[in-house]
Amino acid sequence: MDTGSGTALRTEEFGTLADGTVVHRWTLERDGTRVRVLTYGGIVQSVEVPGRDGERAGVALGLPDLAAYETYSGPYFGALVGRYANRIGGACFELDGRTHRVTRNEGRNHVHGGARGFDKRVWQAREVADGVRLSLVSEDGEEGFPGRLTVSATYTLEEGGALRIAYRATTDAPTVLNLTNHTYWNLAGGDSGSALGQALRIAAGQITPADAESLPTGEFLPVDGTRFDFREPKPVGAGYDHNFVLDGAGPGPAAELYDAVSGRVLTVTTTEPGMQLYTADHFDGRPFGPCAGIALETQHFPDSPNRPEFPSTVLRPGEEYVSTTVYGFAVRRGAPAA
Repeated sequence: MDTGSGTALRTEEFGTLADGTVVHRWTLERDGTRVRVLTYGGIVQSVEVPGRDGERAGVALGLPDLAAYETYSGPYFGALVGRYANRIGGACFELDGRTHRVTRNEGRNHVHGGARGFDKRVWQAREVADGVRLSLVSEDGEEGFPGRLTVSATYTLEEGGALRIAYRATTDAPTVLNLTNHTYWNLAGGDSGSALGQALRIAAGQITPADAESLPTGEFLPVDGTRFDFREPKPVGAGYDHNFVLDGAGPGPAAELYDAVSGRVLTVTTTEPGMQLYTADHFDGRPFGPCAGIALETQHFPDSPNRPEFPSTVLRPGEEYVSTTVYGFAVRRGAPAA
């Protein structure tokens, strides 16, 4: 179908879960970009964009069928992550004088929404101009989080083929919320092997250093003279799972990734204050090898509910959570790299 505003849409059944719930796949296509989104987990299954040679290739790591997503749920391939993306230390936090204990699913800590986070839920879908809106109600107490949360994520393709993901949410009781998309990018193509060596720039002068449990220490570490300085483009190396404090100033994107062979460029623009760079070192070949993709997770900082010095993730009744990230695609002309 055509939305009448530039983006062609179609929807189809993608599979059935063990409980009989049918999962649908939506395909969005515009100006050379083709994106497929699942109602299961809000997953971005694929993103296909052309390279310097004019040929389209998949630049997001995705899986072929629903069973594969159920089997390999841990890496969160392309998923919409919530209620709380990243980690909450000790799987608990205090809000308005009350302690809330959430699911422990990474040692003693909580990560990425718990045992059955938003990445494992089936979302309701409806067509909107240039895309699809996924909606979900998360009941009070799910995974230990307070408040009945009404949340939506709208996936649209803008003129030029950029993918916009816009999140909105409201609650009936004070809660914490931190949403992200967990796509792994490989601009050479998702089946091309390691993504290391692609050039990355992140507009961030600081990181929040982490301890052995990947929890922030509460410090703000300047990137000057460290391996975390991506303010000028440089090849991505291994060993990153860190939150970058975005500068938030200037007209440019928060991050840019470039593959010299294909000429593909990814830009990431966001309203969020942080970006988690994760190089997937621990992938074991099932189904992707180490560093096969680079995650650029736009979000608030890890463990913010326990860190008053960090930007707040508290959402209260009468307020609306609003967050937007745009993934732009381009081709850099010239001779391919040797």
